Formats: sequence, structure tokens, C-alpha cells
Amino acid sequence: MLLAGFLGVIAAVPSAPASPSGSTGVTSTVLAHGVSEKRLKLKAKGTADVIVRTITIDPGGSTGWHYHEGQLLIVVTAGTLTRTFEDCSVEITPAGSAFVEAAGVEHRHIGRNLGTEPVVLHATYVLPKGSPLAVDTEAPSCAGE
Repeated sequence: MLLAGFLGVIAAVPSAPASPSGSTGVTSTVLAHGVSEKRLKLKAKGTADVIVRTITIDPGGSTGWHYHEGQLLIVVTAGTLTRTFEDCSVEITPAGSAFVEAAGVEHRHIGRNLGTEPVVLHATYVLPKGSPLAVDTEAPSCAGE
């Protein structure tokens, strides 16, 4: 249902922006890129870029520590994603599950594929206009990295 709100404003899909610099074994494809003029019922101040992307994390791969300047809606379609958060808590999300990632540096995290098959994510980004898809950051002190 979320997609119905911006399908009328989808622009030409730009080349895929880079993944966070600390990522390994990660590929992605931007499926659509649109702009919402406050039509969505998500938290967005002003004009938002709405980007739909498929992300694949190979076995042993990780996203690197990063955060997002806007909210993400994510569906895990294959594999099992293991995320570690700012407080070093861990959340394991199997295929068929969905979650929302909150915005801001206080929600920094790393996603890892600790399994033997690729993790495939379908991510919808709702970002302040012109924001990067992800912002690289250092691991928290509790991570020991």
C-alpha cells in the first residue's frame, strides 16, 4: 500500500549509490526512486526521496556500521539477517519477516549474513530530499571492533 502513494511521481532511476564503505559482500539494485510531497503517513519533514532497492548480502558479508537519515521499511525475502545495534543488542530476522529502521545516528547498526545462503532484502527508503542512502559511522565501544 505504501507504494501506491508515490507511484505517480517515480522518476528515472539513477545509478545505484554506493553501499557503506565498510561493507563486504553486498550488492544492490535501485528498483525505483520517487519523490513524495508529504503524501506518506511516515515521519518526513518537507519533501522526501522515496527509493525502493533490492540488497543482497553474501554469506559472511556485512553492511558495515552505518545509520540512515530517514526511515526504512525492510522485508527479508531470503536468508536470515543478523543486526547489531548501538547498544550491542542483536536482532535476528528470518526470511518472510519485515521491520522498520529508525532514522538518526543514535540508531546506528550493522547487518550481517552469518548463514550459508545469500540474504535478500527489499528496502523502501523515505529520506530527506538529497540525503545519502546510508552514512558510514564507527562501531560503538561495546562492539569491540
